[in-house]
Amino acid sequence: MAQVEDPDALPQPIGEYKPVDYWQAHINTLFYQLRGDQQRSFYQTFASADYRLAHALAADYFEQVVKRDKKAATKASASGDSPPRSLTVMEWGPGNGNLAACFLTHLQRLDKAGQVYPRVRYLLVDSQAPALDRARAHPDLVPHLSKVESLCADVEDMATIADGTVDRIICNELWNELATKLVVKKGGEYEEEHLRPNLNERKAAAIADWSGFVRAFDAKDIEKLKQFPPFLDDLIWEREYHKVDWKDVPYRKTLTEFMKAIDDEVLVPVNLGACASIKEAKRVLAPDAIGFSSFDAGTADMQVLNDPEKPCYGQFGGQYSFMVNLALIQAVAKHLGITTTIIETQREFVGSRLGTNVMTLMDLLACHPTVGSKVQPWQLDRLTLKTIRTLNEIYESPYQRKIEFPLRSEMPAEEREAAQGTLLSMKSNGIPDTIAYVTEEELSQAQGELELLGYEREAWLMALGAPPSPVEYYHFAFRP
Repeated sequence: MAQVEDPDALPQPIGEYKPVDYWQAHINTLFYQLRGDQQRSFYQTFASADYRLAHALAADYFEQVVKRDKKAATKASASGDSPPRSLTVMEWGPGNGNLAACFLTHLQRLDKAGQVYPRVRYLLVDSQAPALDRARAHPDLVPHLSKVESLCADVEDMATIADGTVDRIICNELWNELATKLVVKKGGEYEEEHLRPNLNERKAAAIADWSGFVRAFDAKDIEKLKQFPPFLDDLIWEREYHKVDWKDVPYRKTLTEFMKAIDDEVLVPVNLGACASIKEAKRVLAPDAIGFSSFDAGTADMQVLNDPEKPCYGQFGGQYSFMVNLALIQAVAKHLGITTTIIETQREFVGSRLGTNVMTLMDLLACHPTVGSKVQPWQLDRLTLKTIRTLNEIYESPYQRKIEFPLRSEMPAEEREAAQGTLLSMKSNGIPDTIAYVTEEELSQAQGELELLGYEREAWLMALGAPPSPVEYYHFAFRP
């Protein structure tokens, strides 16, 4: 969020000071209504186009269900036959439907004997009905649509889902969007960040009916807001701190106990929506369920959480994205009676389930000696395209995905023409985006050509085994 340098120079505010989580929910609603179909223009998730997270989840699920079925069959043979039950798999926040499509396709491929896939009911859950429609429209989901259902609901309160009826829950890059407060300890008292939205002066001047705009913004009147110039990128936020109103904050004892390990004046994200979703997941999961998995950017490291310089949040296209405080969520899970949780890096999860080591294309690019030096952004784009083209000689996706890679306007005309030609020559089953996973085997096979681009084998091998970054993509899991 843009910092305010001179509050007196701001135009009329378009809202009052409210807790961060209030404005987070407000802006996210506007984002999905106004820009939901453009989401990938602002950021990509690990499941937007790539398939490897979905395949890892499918392989893990298939293995665990088969193992459970074998145990059940042994018991049934002693007590009489019991028919195999149906399996409800939930995906919270299904995005563009790519994860669901790749999960079901790979599960069907793995399930050669038809033991698991025919029993699966795949339930897409999202609070925004248009998002569910977009997910169901994914072309690779079409062959599986007879198994796919939709539920328009908040994951913190899925009242229509009966207790103990769900076998698997997948939550991918959703926790960072759910209600989050920013809390700080000051001399034994607890305060939380409050925000007030303004528009920058240039955008405010472009809005003739200012009072009409403010009313539409306050009411989240999407049809009215569409009549005004786009504004989400032009929001400026003022901030101040108020004492925490504890009636709005569950798990007070758990939170205050957690904050004892945090220094004064250090802002900490309190992911209330994620905590509420854990409680709801525990309610709906069957006693012998395969369980819950969330994938998101955050940390469980208390040293990182105690760092006053850590990045608590970011904005993409106007939408809030908060760091996930996995240590606090783990403490809340324990408070809820969940005795065992797993926290591992997402990369570890994907690699172990697929039987290989993986890293993202961005991780590989970071190994190049020119990255971090004083080169132009368009030169890094050129390197990215050359790297993708090189890896595509080896990389073979089982899916058709056309890579989206907008070229910078400042790229010189001759370079731009060459880059455009490279993009047009990309195969449709190649690397689908810049955060796709590549395997150690693919990198090794492409090593000769990668060396010609300047990559050193020792550098990317070291990156493959590097410890997690301070804020990393993690897998948080539990079983009932």
